[in-house]
Amino acid sequence: MLSRYFLAAFGLALSFTASAAIPAKQPDKAGAPAAAKLTAAQIVDRNVVARGGLAAWRAVHTLVLSGQMEAGGTKNESLPFVLEMKRPHKSRLEIRFEGKTALQVYDGEQGWKVRPFLGRDDAEPFTPEETKLAADWGELDGPLVDYAAKGTTVALEGMEDVEKHPAYRIKLTMKDGAVRHVWIDASTFLERKIEGDQHRLDGKMRNVAIYYRDYKAEHGLMVPHVLETVIEGGRMPHTMTIDRVTVNASLDNALFGKPQLQVAAASTK
Repeated sequence: MLSRYFLAAFGLALSFTASAAIPAKQPDKAGAPAAAKLTAAQIVDRNVVARGGLAAWRAVHTLVLSGQMEAGGTKNESLPFVLEMKRPHKSRLEIRFEGKTALQVYDGEQGWKVRPFLGRDDAEPFTPEETKLAADWGELDGPLVDYAAKGTTVALEGMEDVEKHPAYRIKLTMKDGAVRHVWIDASTFLERKIEGDQHRLDGKMRNVAIYYRDYKAEHGLMVPHVLETVIEGGRMPHTMTIDRVTVNASLDNALFGKPQLQVAAASTK
């Protein structure tokens, strides 16, 4: 859950400063105890239960998250954001910076971005790569809830330590053949880490990982309130902190359509 949206926010934040970089962390070593005799499907089922249960997540039609995220660079300013999600596959991300509002929206089929801090006040369409990435992660409940119905298969690849916590390494093969990995805590069965989409840094494509921390109960759901991204070969962390969670707010479909210039301008006032 949230990994695609975090990377979208992270990508927008990186555009504020070319000097932003992410810290390198050593790969997690496979030093955890041997995996219990659970199948991948059983582990994922326990994860869904730990996060609030299948029925609870199926009842979530919209989800709104707001808080602060780091911009990186020398000052590493904290930028307010609002992320709105609606089934099926709709999302809208706003990030405020120096009185301006950056937007990234996806209506389930097409996406657009507005980046006024780069002097780009028009709504630019997603590139084919951005559209594919947006479609890959799909629903607001993440890749594990109802994974079989989404055409995803799961496989257990063993156990690894994630920040000194034994975790199951789960391989996800998506409907389109894309492969992702998720690390599920062996005690709480909540996600500890999830593999993100590769990011270009210093002219090379780098591996990305997102760490989930500070889970809190919100409307019967367990939601991480701190997410930190790590790019292989980087230098400093980027953290998103969620301050408020709203479930099933009324969100008009027009919010997720192509932004109009005057709408983007009005939102900065």
